[in-house]
Amino acid sequence: MRRERSTIGELARRTGVATSALRYWEELGVLPAPARVSGRRRYEPSAVVLVGEILVLRDAGFTRSELKALAVARSSGDDGRRELHRRKLAELDRRIASAQAARTAIAHALDRPHEDIHACPTFGGVVAARLAGSLAEAHAH
Repeated sequence: MRRERSTIGELARRTGVATSALRYWEELGVLPAPARVSGRRRYEPSAVVLVGEILVLRDAGFTRSELKALAVARSSGDDGRRELHRRKLAELDRRIASAQAARTAIAHALDRPHEDIHACPTFGGVVAARLAGSLAEAHAH
């Protein structure tokens, strides 16, 4: 049994994405332009899954240009998607390490018995190490 194509309003309701966002994604090339019937967009049933994929990728931190590159790779059938995913994974690893270092710094500040962080004997060393590199490197010292 073949499922009917959806209007943009129906796709919006099924995915929780505003019609304006669907049109914008279509304009960017992230969402393929659907067939038109009497001038109205008619999306294939697979569009629901594709919109879900776009949401997952966006939530994972992919930018509009990265989403477009993924869409181009998908439509051309090349394996560029794997490389884009590898780069995003490396970027996320760096962001996680940075967030963990920030968390460590805040936990360290809260754990100090000194009311004034400047009275902490290791604070000056952490600041100096940070000025010489990154917050993660500062905590390694």
